[in-house]
Amino acid sequence: MSHLNFKTVVKQEEERLKSVYPNPEDIPGCLSLFETWTACNALRTQVKAIYRYGGRPQCSDKMDDFKFCLTLKALHPQEQREAWIKRRAEWWARRRTNRSSEDVWDIRETPVPGYPPPLVWDELGPQPTTS
Repeated sequence: MSHLNFKTVVKQEEERLKSVYPNPEDIPGCLSLFETWTACNALRTQVKAIYRYGGRPQCSDKMDDFKFCLTLKALHPQEQREAWIKRRAEWWARRRTNRSSEDVWDIRETPVPGYPPPLVWDELGPQPTTS
């Protein structure tokens, strides 16, 4: 996906996010962003991330979103929406243009021949009978 132009991807994401957040009331509030940050730092989330990924989750992005939300308070609601959409569009564009698992793994177009192997009832034991 790195062949995409960053500015083009930002514009695509802005259009998509404008439909997700059609009104200024639809953007997340600072309290919900703070709750997302605290949930990221909760013990359960930390343990799950260590178990699954071998390390602690990166919660700094969530704190940055909260701080950004606080800076929007002085703006008109429509300006808040536009600033939020711009920030999220750039975040999504970075995710889309950077490396991902799709750069390592090839998507399989057809199933592997002979997999899974067909079930043979003799190997599984007696077949169910009906009376």
